[in-house]
Amino acid sequence: MNNTDKTTDFGSGRGLGRGGGRGRNKGGAFGVGGFCICAKCGEKVPHQQGIKCTTVKCPRCGHTMVRDELLKK
Repeated sequence: MNNTDKTTDFGSGRGLGRGGGRGRNKGGAFGVGGFCICAKCGEKVPHQQGIKCTTVKCPRCGHTMVRDELLKK
């Protein structure tokens, strides 16, 4: 192989490659299970898979709910 063979040269791309994604919770996804909690009154309802807690209104006071893992931080 000589120096003019470009098949082994690597480009100067800035791709993330493998493992460059955001981790499970750092990406905002908490998985199945858990609870949605009202930050205003503390009402707690089971989280439903595929439905973001922020789209759920509190059944007691009508405030927007958040995922329980966010309040634990």
